[in-house]
Amino acid sequence: MTSATRSFPGLAAGALTGIGWGGARRRRMEETAAADAERDRGLIAAAAAGDERALGELYDRHVAAMLGVALRILKVRQDAEDLVHDVFVEAWQRAGDFDAARGSVRSWLLVRTRSRAVDRLRSLEAARRRGLLSRAEHVGEEASAPPIWDGLDRARAKRALDALPEAQRTLVELAYFEGLTCSEMAARCGIPIGTVKSRLSAGMAKLRHEFAETGEGRRASQ
Repeated sequence: MTSATRSFPGLAAGALTGIGWGGARRRRMEETAAADAERDRGLIAAAAAGDERALGELYDRHVAAMLGVALRILKVRQDAEDLVHDVFVEAWQRAGDFDAARGSVRSWLLVRTRSRAVDRLRSLEAARRRGLLSRAEHVGEEASAPPIWDGLDRARAKRALDALPEAQRTLVELAYFEGLTCSEMAARCGIPIGTVKSRLSAGMAKLRHEFAETGEGRRASQ
């Protein structure tokens, strides 16, 4: 017993040191995040007062994350860059609307980016359906597969989506309107990735069936 006790003090000390180091590292990360958030709040307040340098610093701090969100949804880099520029112009004009009680500056910017990107995507899709844009003009080679209702009118698409169970409809909308991956949807919804895949697959199967039936009905009536 005495021998065993003498054999492990170094290991025990090392383990405790590792635990202590991990805790210290977490504290440093939390302190850094808090300092960044405080800096952002100061910058957005300065931007609201007309300080262009403050807006420029916000741009440098968050443009990469914003561009990532926009690119994931719009697929084309030029479209994404244009949108991020527009969002920063809007942020400059609406900086006084920022409310720290509702979240961080970073989340405020990213939510605006995602919302505007989804709006832009819908506008581009509508323009393409009307023949105002070719597909290549706004989706490029990097684009993922188009939505299954591509080319359908808005009313048919809405009816088909509304007919899905809420759990399936939510995932279809996140996948096609927000461009989220399965892992991102799992994190957003708080469910396992396997559940995301099975619900998304079931929802898409129902949509295919619905579109096939409505398509046959329309052809029969013509």
